[in-house]
Amino acid sequence: MQNSHELAPFLDELAEAASTAIMPFFRAEPAIENKLTAGFDPVTEADKAGERAMRTLINARHPQHGILGEEYGSENLEAEHVWVLDPIDGTRAFITGLPTWGTLIGLRSNGIPSLGMMVQPYVNERYAGDGNTAWYEGPIGRKQLASRACGSIADAVIFTTTPALFSPGEREVFDSIETEAKLVRYGTDCYGYSMVAAGLGDAVIESGLQPYDIVALVPIVEGAGGIVSNWTGGSPADGGQILASGDARLHDALLARLNTVAV
Repeated sequence: MQNSHELAPFLDELAEAASTAIMPFFRAEPAIENKLTAGFDPVTEADKAGERAMRTLINARHPQHGILGEEYGSENLEAEHVWVLDPIDGTRAFITGLPTWGTLIGLRSNGIPSLGMMVQPYVNERYAGDGNTAWYEGPIGRKQLASRACGSIADAVIFTTTPALFSPGEREVFDSIETEAKLVRYGTDCYGYSMVAAGLGDAVIESGLQPYDIVALVPIVEGAGGIVSNWTGGSPADGGQILASGDARLHDALLARLNTVAV
């Protein structure tokens, strides 16, 4: 049986493959497709190229593993180890030239998020974790990640990608939290979770996520000392309503509010 920790070096290989495939398209006006008939959910050739590169490498090196990806679906989901891939988390940021997107590379072992990396190749940053430890590598070197103490909503810096993620009931509760919080920042996509792990923010509140939006980020936040759950306190592995916090006290305080609209 292969230990997930033994696969940690493979994260960097997948990161290199995805980055090489994606970067030629960034700020190069790639063709944009819309996945929705009503609304706007963009996908570009960069998304597809990044996922193809990672899938090719996984199938070549670990053919017994499964894959769940945003662009090309699933294969062998019954495997002990399943790679959960989002080649560009934050495609809206990508197509508008903002470097707040990232490649998410996650590993689910027996259904549990066990390994993950967020890669931002334009600014050359990587955030990774295995649930027990988490680390950063980038322009300021390599260092251990650690979430910070924050015991109350009033003291918290909270991230979300956009309040448009929320249903009317969810939005009402989020707005009440925002009114109480020290600071709320929008437009963060996967970077919000990375900043919680880095101790530069305190929580992320989001809804409507898919597994490939969150699996890679769970081992990073938890490896840095934080907590990730759904709004009832259960497993975040299947996405949905997600709360990530750097401090258990804050997590409990936010869950008490979010639980009123949890599904």
